[in-house]
Amino acid sequence: MDGQRRYLALIMAGGKGSRLNPLTLDRAKPAVPFGGRYRIIDFVLSNMANSGIRAVYVLTQYKSQSLAEHVQRTWGARSTFGQFVTVVPAQMRTGDQWYRGTADSVFQNLHLVDEFRADAILVFGADHIYKMNIRQMTDFHHEKNAVATIACLPIPVADAHQFGIVEIDVEGRVVGFQEKPERDPVTIPGDPEHCLGSMGNYVFHPGPLIEELRLDSERSTYHDFGRDILPSMLKSGRVFAYNFNLNRIRGVSDEIENAYWRDVGTIDAYYEANMDLKNVVPSLNLYNWDWPIMTAQFPDPPAKLVFDEDTRRGIAVQSILSGGCIVAGGFVKDSVLGRNVFVDAGADVRESLLFDNVYVGRNARLFRTIIDKNVRVAEGDHIGHDLARDAIRFTVSEGGVTVVQKAKDTLLTRSRNF
Repeated sequence: MDGQRRYLALIMAGGKGSRLNPLTLDRAKPAVPFGGRYRIIDFVLSNMANSGIRAVYVLTQYKSQSLAEHVQRTWGARSTFGQFVTVVPAQMRTGDQWYRGTADSVFQNLHLVDEFRADAILVFGADHIYKMNIRQMTDFHHEKNAVATIACLPIPVADAHQFGIVEIDVEGRVVGFQEKPERDPVTIPGDPEHCLGSMGNYVFHPGPLIEELRLDSERSTYHDFGRDILPSMLKSGRVFAYNFNLNRIRGVSDEIENAYWRDVGTIDAYYEANMDLKNVVPSLNLYNWDWPIMTAQFPDPPAKLVFDEDTRRGIAVQSILSGGCIVAGGFVKDSVLGRNVFVDAGADVRESLLFDNVYVGRNARLFRTIIDKNVRVAEGDHIGHDLARDAIRFTVSEGGVTVVQKAKDTLLTRSRNF
């Protein structure tokens, strides 16, 4: 029966992502690179594709050009009748105003919902790193005959202040919400050590959703799903919580990767999620061919490590190297390198994340850094070893990660044939 149902997904990709500055100074948060060759938005879009959800609108607003180009490059050629991934920019369709909140972004695009005539509307964020079989959530939604279903993640009570907390009864029905409670968070029935944190992913029955959005548009509210729409729907008695811990994806035979989810809203959280990837047994496996993470393809040559001399030897240890990378006599350890990164002789790169087209000069040293695209690290420079010095030139996070803002132009004009 589920194969005959029509689903329409609306991906919320319009947030400013200000907590990720300077990585979001010139790009939307979902367009921020991740894991060497991906973008953050690739994870939700790949989850949709792997789950058989083929009709997707990506709702954008702030600094969306690079995001739109990436989505078009990755998914544009795959569009057919009833199957598409389409970017929808903010258009002020309902008046002289941009999106006032997540709910308003859907309200201003209700014409798309009306035209598709879906059996269920999926409203998902584009800001998180995770794998999810979304059909298991839609199955749960239909089994419960729900008007709304909220994807939730069990979290320790100590972390409840970081999440919107969902209160449920013994049947999984949502009966209340707490917005980032500082104390006394509501716990899961029968599990006093954990709360249910909302993941910001929802499934709606179209009729009740449209009715609530139209009513909300006329009220003075936050125009937000978590704060306004879902609490208003509780009176129906048909709002349910879907436990993400029960979700299973293809190609995973143990509990290591199932229910992996990371909010990468801060520099430190983003950095740690990237560093997860280079572990021998990563919490998030990018090499699962049964659940691939799809992204834009480029004609990059293979990565290579060159020179084997006592004074210069190209070495990379426990690291990820993307296409086109050249480690020419330098040393790379516990790091993630994007496309076409060049590490020159004598350079030392440790516990760092380098975006596309970064050049690390001779004898330069990097430690716990994020180097944005096109940056040229000068010969002999050192970044990450003296945070007080770094804070004058760059951005240093609370956790001590130094972030170098991207260069405006591509500076890699090398002609070396290594």
